[in-house]
Amino acid sequence: MKKILSIVLLLLLNFSFAQTKWMTIEEALKAQKENPKKILIDFYADWCGPCKIMDKKTYGHPVLSQILNENFYPVKFDAEEKKSIEIFGRKFSNPNTEHKKGRNSLHEFTQYMNVGAVPSTVFLDEHGEPITILQGELSAKELEPYLEMIQRISLKRSVPENSGKIIRKSSNLKSKSN
Repeated sequence: MKKILSIVLLLLLNFSFAQTKWMTIEEALKAQKENPKKILIDFYADWCGPCKIMDKKTYGHPVLSQILNENFYPVKFDAEEKKSIEIFGRKFSNPNTEHKKGRNSLHEFTQYMNVGAVPSTVFLDEHGEPITILQGELSAKELEPYLEMIQRISLKRSVPENSGKIIRKSSNLKSKSN
């Protein structure tokens, strides 16, 4: 009986540590200034079934949670959020919430990130600039290779010294115009 209780307790402790530590976009951008990491934004809606599946099975997966917590600032953002936010030097809101019937209108930040459907996953680089967007429900197995690939991406923000110039190395090809 003690062994079974110990095993159950260990499993519960393991799962409690394997949870994704979600932040707001404001918290992630602030943290990024002190410790640069890429940001993953999970755009969801309360009524969205696939969003709930991703929340439980994809983002709840222990390996994926560990990758996210160690290498990214994970952000959850309600695509139909009613509150205003101030980021990137501007204010984003959702002024059409009260006038629309049925599902709520998309928040301006959701539109700014070019998200037209949920679930959508948006990746931002260490400077808060968009890298890419993944639309639709993704399993942990489908999302993991993207996380590995995106964490290796290093976008250069400076203009190369020879930008705009064509640099040719010696070539063995002969010109046909002669």
